Amino acid sequence: MAPADPLDLSGRVAWVTGASRGIGLACVQLLQAHGATVVALDLLPGATGRALALDVADSRAVNEAAARLAAEGLTPDVLVNNAGITRDAMLWKLRDEDWSTVMRVNLDGAFHLTRACTPLMRQKGGSIVNVASINGERGKFGQSNYCASKAALIGFTKASARELGRFGIRVNAVAPGMVETAMTESVPQEARQRALDETLLGRLAQPTDIANAVLFLCSRLSGHVTGQVLRVD
Repeated sequence: MAPADPLDLSGRVAWVTGASRGIGLACVQLLQAHGATVVALDLLPGATGRALALDVADSRAVNEAAARLAAEGLTPDVLVNNAGITRDAMLWKLRDEDWSTVMRVNLDGAFHLTRACTPLMRQKGGSIVNVASINGERGKFGQSNYCASKAALIGFTKASARELGRFGIRVNAVAPGMVETAMTESVPQEARQRALDETLLGRLAQPTDIANAVLFLCSRLSGHVTGQVLRVD
């Protein structure tokens, strides 16, 4: 008898935010390919699988969506908090709304989803993966708001892991470097080249590189891993 595939997610339900493009879409496609039933959550959801329009920054909308999905039998075994935005500017030029908008989406959104999912996951356990950034660990010129949100997300990951471990819920983060996505297409070529020069492998990441790490953290292969930040860079 062949051994069970430790990456098989058949029978499991995964919620993915920021799911319509880039890293989120890659996660949706990869988790589906490994048998998961995926709920794609985004402001403008695509047509891949079960899609639901959701503003993760809206606490009430998140709670309503969670209740609706639970009523449909789609309680999550996996949550991928991927939704994120940038509003780059040097600190002394950064507007209040650019600071608060980034925080609401990147940090508050993960909090809203994690809080809503905890009562649904605590009876059976599961895995939560937060998409952070290497810039949340090291800082980045012109991204004080983004870096602060991702650094806070890392702290949130570690605290959540301590609180939710008793329920069999693992909480981890991935911290990508620059990834070839629509978000980074507008980055000036000089900045892209600097990011490329910093890499040891001589290339920027593709969304699937990040999705592969997310899959690992959602699978039985990482069954005793929690509260960790996995760099993918």
